[in-house]
Amino acid sequence: MGFTYNLCNLLLSYVSLAIAVPTASILRPRANGVVNQTTCNGEQYTYQQLAGYGFVPSNARDSYGDTLGGFGSSIAIDQKTWKKLKNGTYTGTLYAIPDRGWNTQGTLNYQNRIHKFSISFTPAPNATLAKPSPSNLLLKYESTTLLTDPTGTPTTGLDADVQGGLTIPGYPLLPAATYTGNGFGQPGSGGHRASLDTEGLVLAKDGSYWISDEYGPYIYHFSASGTLLSAIQPPPAYLPRRNGSISFSANSPPIYDPTRVTVPADPQSGRSNNQGLEGLTISPDGKTLYALLQSALINDGGPDNPNRRQARLLEYDIHNAKKPEYTNEYVVTLPLWTDPTAKKSKQTKVAAQSEIHSLGNGAFFILARDSGSGRGASRTTSIYRHIDIFTLAPNATDIKSPTNDAINGSIASPTGVLNPGIQAATYCSFLDFNVNSELGRFGVHNGGAQDAGLLDEKWESIAVVPVDGKQGKDGEFFVVSLADNDFITQDGYLNGGQYRYADASGFNVDTQALIFQVQLPLNADPLT
Repeated sequence: MGFTYNLCNLLLSYVSLAIAVPTASILRPRANGVVNQTTCNGEQYTYQQLAGYGFVPSNARDSYGDTLGGFGSSIAIDQKTWKKLKNGTYTGTLYAIPDRGWNTQGTLNYQNRIHKFSISFTPAPNATLAKPSPSNLLLKYESTTLLTDPTGTPTTGLDADVQGGLTIPGYPLLPAATYTGNGFGQPGSGGHRASLDTEGLVLAKDGSYWISDEYGPYIYHFSASGTLLSAIQPPPAYLPRRNGSISFSANSPPIYDPTRVTVPADPQSGRSNNQGLEGLTISPDGKTLYALLQSALINDGGPDNPNRRQARLLEYDIHNAKKPEYTNEYVVTLPLWTDPTAKKSKQTKVAAQSEIHSLGNGAFFILARDSGSGRGASRTTSIYRHIDIFTLAPNATDIKSPTNDAINGSIASPTGVLNPGIQAATYCSFLDFNVNSELGRFGVHNGGAQDAGLLDEKWESIAVVPVDGKQGKDGEFFVVSLADNDFITQDGYLNGGQYRYADASGFNVDTQALIFQVQLPLNADPLT
């Protein structure tokens, strides 16, 4: 495939690439052109069809010369830019955030960033298995915003230090990494930078960004130019602790020091390694933030399967962005799936969540999935890869309390059973990525050959835009999802293009994108 790029203009041409369905949902087989329908809390949701796909080549580079990878970790589409043209093509602006950089073999001093793309999508309603559609989604790279702390010092994706952090007046203790050389295993003066494993992205109405991360796990507010404005530290129950002290390390040593040992490997309370605030979304009016753990806190049954089901959901009032207020807390019981490749005693696993998206009225999309299956992974057939629904109505318990939120505060037993009196959100299975009769209409597949058409392993983002190109009053929407390719390429560049790498897997994993068409309840308001 050919593509050209320069400092401000990179054109990426896209080519083709469970068990435990919760009892709260009602699933119907495909009929009359509908893939499936789900009734959740009395409201009907319809998955109509897969509407589009595309992918970004694994060796694409951003305007700083670095590999353009991992940006499926979270996305946001600026609703003001979304338009339907007279010829039926849709255009808009999409923002995407990578996580902590290439880290399959160890973390590196990658400066966190936000990418901006213009997108063009032309539906292909006549695509069939016999005559698959070619690529109908194009992204044009526009720019990159680098993130810095309040002093202007770049942030880093390096694993946070086992003890301590970065102290800045007016901020909580920030996760931070102390590194030698240039942080890439090459000569340099060393340094100490705020560590972020960025996983959730919300575009605020004023152009600033809210970002959730896994190290803290914190929620950060950055200006439109990428400067840290504030940091929300969650309740003490969330903070990882080892040997009686806060310990932000995720046991992910740098690539240049693989023998570094974190003792104990897992925190003894708080968030599990790499299981922080993975999901972040905002209410339609822009006044409330919601952040969801990827899976249970250690004190609520984490980190092991199948006990890590009870994921806590935090709610913050941000009508005054300078003074966010912690208002409510709920629990979402994550779904289970059966891993046929595991020993019988270990086959039941939790489908940890990778993103959430507010639908208004206390309802949310949630992207829950398995792991270890997909392009470049050890297996090709994914069992559970869904965009499901959860609702706080009618009776989810507000678990916010001094007891539950204290150090070692627990809302569930060590085996993941909720404490008496706690009602989790209503959870309903909905949209299955892995339906090959839909995927095949665009030349992609789940399972089978380990080729460029095999779906990526890690789908981690959700954005919703109206089919009518306006406000979606008819309930018809497109749901956009991108995969996180973990920067896996044989032609990789970091550190301003000065650090070259080739992933040890031997794979080139392109960043894939899918667009689903759905019908939501008429009272839904997903345009955040």
